[in-house]
Amino acid sequence: MSRHEDETSAETERRDPEHLRVGEIDGLSLDGFDDPNLDPTATLFEDESPYPEVRAAVTNTDDPRMPSSTFRAWAIGLLWTILIPGVNQVLSFRYPSVSIDSIIALLLSFTMGKAWARYMPKVSVFGISLNPGPFTIKEHVIATVMASVSNQPAYAVYTISVQRVLYNQRPNFIYQWLFLMSTQLIGFSIGGICQRVLVAPASMIWPGNLAVCAIFNTLHAQDTAGNQGRDGISRLRFFTYISIGYFFYNFFPSYLFTALSYFSWVCWIAPNNVKINHLFGITHGLGMGLVNFDWGQITSFLSSPLLFPWWTAANTGFSIIFFYWFLLPILYYSNVWYSAYLPLVSSQAFDNTASVYNLSRVITPDGSFNLDGYQGYSPLFLPLSFVIFYGLSFASYTALLVHTLLYNSKQIWTHAFCTVQPDIHVRLMSIYKEVPGWWYFSILVITFAFGVVSIEVWDTQLPVWAFVLSVIISFVFTIPNGIIAAMTNNFVGLNVLMEFIVGHALPDRPIAMMMFKSWGYNTVNQAMSLTSSLKTGHYMKIPHRTMFFCVVIGTIVSSTVQLGAQAWMFSHIENFCGPDQKDNFICPSVNTFGTASIIWGVVGPHRLFSHGHLYNNLLFFFLAGAVAPLIQWIFHKKFKLTFLKYLNFPVIFSAVGLIPPATPFNYVSWVLICFVFNYVIRRRRIHWWLKYNYLLSLGLDVGYSVGAIVIFFALQYPKNGTIGLNTIQKWWGNTVYTKTADFLGVPYKEIPDGGKFGPSSW
Repeated sequence: MSRHEDETSAETERRDPEHLRVGEIDGLSLDGFDDPNLDPTATLFEDESPYPEVRAAVTNTDDPRMPSSTFRAWAIGLLWTILIPGVNQVLSFRYPSVSIDSIIALLLSFTMGKAWARYMPKVSVFGISLNPGPFTIKEHVIATVMASVSNQPAYAVYTISVQRVLYNQRPNFIYQWLFLMSTQLIGFSIGGICQRVLVAPASMIWPGNLAVCAIFNTLHAQDTAGNQGRDGISRLRFFTYISIGYFFYNFFPSYLFTALSYFSWVCWIAPNNVKINHLFGITHGLGMGLVNFDWGQITSFLSSPLLFPWWTAANTGFSIIFFYWFLLPILYYSNVWYSAYLPLVSSQAFDNTASVYNLSRVITPDGSFNLDGYQGYSPLFLPLSFVIFYGLSFASYTALLVHTLLYNSKQIWTHAFCTVQPDIHVRLMSIYKEVPGWWYFSILVITFAFGVVSIEVWDTQLPVWAFVLSVIISFVFTIPNGIIAAMTNNFVGLNVLMEFIVGHALPDRPIAMMMFKSWGYNTVNQAMSLTSSLKTGHYMKIPHRTMFFCVVIGTIVSSTVQLGAQAWMFSHIENFCGPDQKDNFICPSVNTFGTASIIWGVVGPHRLFSHGHLYNNLLFFFLAGAVAPLIQWIFHKKFKLTFLKYLNFPVIFSAVGLIPPATPFNYVSWVLICFVFNYVIRRRRIHWWLKYNYLLSLGLDVGYSVGAIVIFFALQYPKNGTIGLNTIQKWWGNTVYTKTADFLGVPYKEIPDGGKFGPSSW
């Protein structure tokens, strides 16, 4: 079909453009909240999204006759669901490692689809056309979504690995597969139930999806508001230049001059000054140096800052400044919780000699708690950054629920139970058949049965009521979490909440703890994955049922591949997951997951947070998280202060939830870049921003991802990383940051006489 015919066909479905004030479309006036992503002074067209970031990345037309669910799309997509999860699963067990991002699959799928269309014979087999013609944008989306749904190792795989490595269990493949499928798919049923609230409304923009939509439309030459600007080079050329340019530049911060990545420049001047290193350090410090020259370092924990609304970055910046640059130094240098004897920022737990906590001394050979060993050894001490992390995590859960109740309850009710005027994208998608509700209900029933069988037939020590509780908690948090994710690109992980609950409810059951956490955390995570994928399909006009099948089937295939890859490695790699494994398959993520199972499932949260124990006061953060949004809401209603609509306590409490292992340094440059591009440039050079912002983000991601893969396989993986060991790896630009008190994690106070600190009894 010609492009003119496309536009003519689409135009017949559209209403005459007519100026409307904000709030008159998509039922926004019924939502009952001030949307911080919406410009209240804007004049909008009815046949456009009210959000400029959506208009920049998404076309407002559709051709329902365009092929989508073709043999070609499924063949390419299934290839990626086998290749990428399998490779990433293997590499995840190695240190150092690298992963293949779905953006690589996006670009390669385009090349493969074009080659297929050109060279594959136009024949049919059993009525299925092997070559339906030109490779379409919808086929491209389907193949890419299948590659992205499980490109990283499934959460439950770590539970199964810990059972083998730490607890010497050998669960059979049937148990592993049932448990894995239950944790991976049960969230889809909940996400499907919530899609009326999380997918269809225009206000649920899902900022993280827009860059992908922009590159789809750029590669396939689809019109959006972003590519209509006449100034400057084309979007495709801009993306190509950025990708190639950063690919070559990445060799400097990632290999040739790594000090550009660990840019603790103030610490280089005073490498032995402990306080200076605490304030300006980037490994164990607070990262006040501000500057960073490595896109991989900037995006290593929060993804691209160009995809987040500016006010999300403002809330994140406030959290860094208040909790880490103001509160943490006061508590640390006052030696609260004996923290001054420990590194300022660290992801390790310590004993009363400031040594890494030896968990083997507090567990018996069968993995249960050794009370005598614990009392004869040491209580568990946490670095202050870890203490603040737990406090903010507690606050984020209650803040999320209260904030949603106060600001979004009317919006939820409206979109769940009422009929609202649809926006252009909902109208275009209305011609496609919806996914029946019983499909989602069937997934719930089947995966629930899988879960019950896996915990009842095998000895997991997890009662069925605990499994049900984990799913209920996940369901309660899905819509609040989805709204936050769809508006801010931020996600509140439930792992700490699940560990806290099951650690109290089922003490001294580490396997049960891991399974409870796997269902609780991953159910919400997979619900977000489904709704995010459905929103991508919504933007790209993929039929609802096609998107449902590609997400579900892609997840089943990729998860099974991951499980098979893990089983093969345990069977065929000598000393697999051992600390001295000759090929560096030491399983760092498995060890971290196993350590958490001991801390929360064996030692237990009651020995950390209950009355009379060291960190009991952190429980007040639950109350603080509930009160803070309430105070904000009261002031907002009473005084109508505009800035209060941009204040978001769930983001303030949760956005820095990756410290540790991240440090404030990872966030500072991220905040500054987001503010500059999505506030300053967006307001002063809106046409440039609409045309290039998302392509800049994706171009940097592609350049970094491809460069990281090349560097790893060409320079780091061979010879176990000894290439250049005595030359390039030892020059000043690769070692200067390692010779500082920050890198060594030097604490403020020395251990007192006697070699121990802390209470005399516990």
